[in-house]
Order: sequence, then C-alpha cells, then structure tokens
Amino acid sequence: MKERLAQYALLMRLHRPIGIYLLLWPTLWALWIAGEGSPDLLVLLVFVAGVTLMRSAGCVINDYADRDVDPQVKRTRDRPVATGRVKPREALFLFVILSLTAFGLVLLMNRLTVYLSLVGVVLAATYPFMKRYTHFPQVYLGAAFGWAVPMAFAAQTGGVPKIAWLLFVATVLWVTAYDTLYGMVDREDDLKIGVKSTAILFGDADRAIVAMIQVLLIGALLLTGQTAGLGGYYYFGLLLGSGSLLYQQYLIRDRDPRQCFQAFLNNNWFGAAVFIGIVLHYLAG
Repeated sequence: MKERLAQYALLMRLHRPIGIYLLLWPTLWALWIAGEGSPDLLVLLVFVAGVTLMRSAGCVINDYADRDVDPQVKRTRDRPVATGRVKPREALFLFVILSLTAFGLVLLMNRLTVYLSLVGVVLAATYPFMKRYTHFPQVYLGAAFGWAVPMAFAAQTGGVPKIAWLLFVATVLWVTAYDTLYGMVDREDDLKIGVKSTAILFGDADRAIVAMIQVLLIGALLLTGQTAGLGGYYYFGLLLGSGSLLYQQYLIRDRDPRQCFQAFLNNNWFGAAVFIGIVLHYLAG
C-alpha cells in the first residue's frame, strides 16, 4: 500500500510543486484584489486546497492522455504510467477522486462559483489532448489556469466584475509565455513524435514572440492595477517582476533546453513579486 501511495504521489507530481505555485499565484492575486486585501478565510483555504487538488488532477490526466507519448520523450519516460508502475485505469480513477474532492470543496462556496467550477473541470480534463489537434495548447492551459481568477472573484464578491476578466487575460498571457518556454525544452522530441505546441509553431521567432507576449502581460497587469486603484507598492512589485522576465530572455538566448527549463521555473519569482506588491499595497493602505 505504501508503494502504491508513493507512485500516486509521483503521478500527481507532489515532488515537483512548481505547478502548484504557478497556479496559486494568479489565484492569490485575484483573492487579494477581490477581498481588498482581506479575503475571507474559508474562501482562501478552499482555493488553496482546490489549487493543490486540481493541479494534481491535471498531472494525472495529462499522464493518462500521454501514456503512449511519454515513453518516447527523455524527460518523461520514467513517469509512473509511462513505465507501467501505475495502470491507466488507476490514473483515471485517481483523477476522478481528486476532481470530486475539489468539487466537494467548491460546494462550500456560492452557486455562481459552483457553476464556474464545472467549466474549470472541463478545461482541466480536456487540456492534455489539445496538443494533438492544435499548436496552441499553451493558450488552452492558460485558460484552464486562469479560470481560477473569475472563480475567486465569484467566491469572494458574488460576481465577476470587469477587472476579473482583465486579470484572467493577464493570466492567459503569462501561462502562454512560460509554457512556451517549457515547450522549448521538449521541442526536438515533440517534433519527432508529431505533437503540437507554440514552441514548434513559433520556430526561430520563439524568443521574440515570447517577449511580445510578456510585454502584453505587463500591459494587462498595469491596466489591472489602474482599474483596482493599486498604488506604488504594486507597481514596484511589477517592476521586479519585469526584471524576472528580462532574466528569462537572457536564459533562453541560446535556446539550450536546460536554460529554457530554468527560465520556466523563474516564473515562480514573477508571480511572487506581483503578489507581494498587491499585499503591500493593502497593508500600507
């Protein structure tokens, strides 16, 4: 039993929490802005737990969808489903359990949040299959990750105002940029296998296009700050975050897969910088 649980933990990538952090940051941005610096404690706890559960569920369904692809990719060939240590039907069962648990938590929220969560589950369940049909799975992942933003506003305020959708767009842009960096790590293997990504679509223009997306991201967050009436602390946090994005461009200058992966990981600092700026604004106010 202990060994089975260990394999399930590996399948959920609990040993690599970067995905939890990257999903959590925009959720926290939204909760703090929606709650004007004091989000409801129950809402906060539900969303932190929900982020952990749904990121884990996303990893599980991703490995189920890629069970025939992962063995052909160096970085993923040792994953539990790819090696047969976890059966595909076990992965599906685990995905259902995690999703139902997350849904059970959402039932503690208001009706609008519950309705929005159904869209979130569909996005999470279908994302892993997108790379077979479109070159924009990164954008789809952005929508899946970003959907926590309108949900957070709905849970905190009972509605989804314009600023929620502005922050949703910013999150989609951010995820598209950093997941393209992630796609650059596997580009050679993905080309051989025949799956699609923005990293493949952008080709030699990848660095320039990622930079343009990052500029749009900063623009969307500037508009968010303006709309929410955020002050100097927020913009200083955004300035620090912009420095992080510049550093990512430096890391990917030679398109070395290891450096591209480091650039992807660096996005954790971007999310943290923006969040700290939001928190300090409300503390200072």
